[in-house]
Amino acid sequence: MAATAAAVAFTLPSLAGTTPESDSGTTKASANGGVSPDLLAAMKRDLGLDADQATTRLKRSKWAGGVSATLAAATGDSFGGAWIASDGTTLKVAVTDSGAAAVVKKAGAVPVMVKRSEAALDAAKSKLDAKVKSASGLTGWYVDAPTNKLVIVAQPGAATDPVAFAKSVGVPANAVTVKVSNRAPKPLFDVRGADPYFISVDGGTARCSIGFSVEGGFVTAGHCGTPGTTTTGFNNEAQGVVKASVFPGNADMGFVEVNGDWTPRPVVNDFKGNELPVAGNTEAPVGAAVCRSGSTTGTFCGTILAKNQTVRYPEGAVTGLTRTDVCAEGGDSGGPWLSGDQAQGVTSGGSGDCTVGGETFFQPVNEILAENSLTLLTTGGEQEGGATAAPTDSATAAPSEPAANACGDLPVQRSGSLAKSGTGQIQPDGGAFRARAGKHVACLNVPDGADFDLVLQRQTSNGFKTVAQATGSGDKTLSVDQRSGTFRYVVVDSSGSGDYSLGFNVQ
Repeated sequence: MAATAAAVAFTLPSLAGTTPESDSGTTKASANGGVSPDLLAAMKRDLGLDADQATTRLKRSKWAGGVSATLAAATGDSFGGAWIASDGTTLKVAVTDSGAAAVVKKAGAVPVMVKRSEAALDAAKSKLDAKVKSASGLTGWYVDAPTNKLVIVAQPGAATDPVAFAKSVGVPANAVTVKVSNRAPKPLFDVRGADPYFISVDGGTARCSIGFSVEGGFVTAGHCGTPGTTTTGFNNEAQGVVKASVFPGNADMGFVEVNGDWTPRPVVNDFKGNELPVAGNTEAPVGAAVCRSGSTTGTFCGTILAKNQTVRYPEGAVTGLTRTDVCAEGGDSGGPWLSGDQAQGVTSGGSGDCTVGGETFFQPVNEILAENSLTLLTTGGEQEGGATAAPTDSATAAPSEPAANACGDLPVQRSGSLAKSGTGQIQPDGGAFRARAGKHVACLNVPDGADFDLVLQRQTSNGFKTVAQATGSGDKTLSVDQRSGTFRYVVVDSSGSGDYSLGFNVQ
């Protein structure tokens, strides 16, 4: 397989200095990487970690998020998923061949040989998603990277047999694990109260929680209002209007545009008189520590258990959610999730409560930013996220002048040769790669006198679709935000011939 041979050839940047350093031992915020003392206290309460352990784990989670994203691109079709082990520090990466395993080991992670790639498991999950209406008694399903299987969650005595349901769409029984749970997920917006913002529903009002501040407003859950719904703030003053909303379906996400009386700020209220900083939006991997805050229950912490889960709510199924063991209650919907100071998502729904415990699902924030061309506000003044809208078919990404050696500095490298106008090559190595939600950055060095175009394509149910391209003379650069999915680059010869080099990454 092309991806197998290619995996050995990948050159990854040195990770020296990126592995979290040991903490000095002090519990002061300044010595804990700027992590809020209140967030550390919540992690101690819910995860049993002291300040040093919590800070080290958060540093490791941030490092692992970047490394796992790079390895997903570097190992291509062999990538089987990544997770942090139960020790809270070891990054494990599943791969389907030994060549990719060597790449993983070189990057400082632990390779795990598996039978199924992440792309294959995602494809199997999509088959279940297509039959969601015939899954009576099944509350959801997700890809579990550590076991390399699909997990189907069923209520006791479910009318639909989980294994038979999977086999009916071509998913073999040995690729499925059944989890029985009497918890039934539901949206968490049905508790009415006085904090922090309200929407009109069926002649009354409902309370939800603000997610993260973005330019012009904030993101929240999609079930917290349809487009055109007006919102009022904690003080009952007019606040804004829902401009975008998706629920149910492929997301549970919404965007509220606020009026001039409100000023979005890059902080999270923990309802103890403190403000938790939002410094960025690096996605944390499975196994990472995560905390959420909501207007009903305040701040609680736990662990990311799985990603890209399909959840069947009474209103309909939602795909692409992240599963956690953190509790939440009604009115917490839309509230923010943080891994340290990195934005992760907004509360969708769950089961249980914060007295007996439970599990909660969140909508990844990077998908909201990318889909709505929004910019996350951060404490450093930097604006990260979906500031650049994803171009549609045949759209051209505005190129910028690459810095010296910019192509060679990108962690994933490919090269090739084109000899005839009108021909093209697919990279990496005739295949594709899985990527989390984020900014795709690529640079193409072309031979003198030649005109090669660079095209980024995304896999859809109808084949690969162009989402961005860089054309014109000279070297090409491309930068575009996309939600998670399967992608490939195509280098097209418009004129001339010769050797080219391609560097790319997902940030």
